[in-house]
Amino acid sequence: MGEDGEKATNVLLVEDTEEHALIITHVLTESKLRTRFFIVGDGEEALDFLYNRGKYASNEEYPKPDLILLDLRLPKIDGLEVLGQIKSDEKIKDIPVIVLTSSKRDDDIVMAYKDGAKSHLLKSTFIFQKSGKMEGLLDTVFSLM
Repeated sequence: MGEDGEKATNVLLVEDTEEHALIITHVLTESKLRTRFFIVGDGEEALDFLYNRGKYASNEEYPKPDLILLDLRLPKIDGLEVLGQIKSDEKIKDIPVIVLTSSKRDDDIVMAYKDGAKSHLLKSTFIFQKSGKMEGLLDTVFSLM
């Protein structure tokens, strides 16, 4: 809780490119919402976080996210497979997932929606928004929750 009693929004960012993760978190921290980011670099780590396994065993330190921003192209376990596991599990399927992609490949985006993604965003949106006004993008992201 913040000083004003407002609960922080827990966002799990699953992104394997450090530069992209920095840009995305920078852009989203510009919002007026209190946001707490957790960043993991591959699909296996994402599932460990969500199931509180291994180094993410503490559900107090690593709480259930309010929102997942999920890159599709990930090492170890692909983003679409992670999405499928999330949406097939009663305990976590209610978490909104926004898929992040660097391409406009229709088949990836269609599969993501078919597997239960709430929405998708091109990573370039964050890069272009980095220097501009963020209200529209942030409203879009957080309205999907």
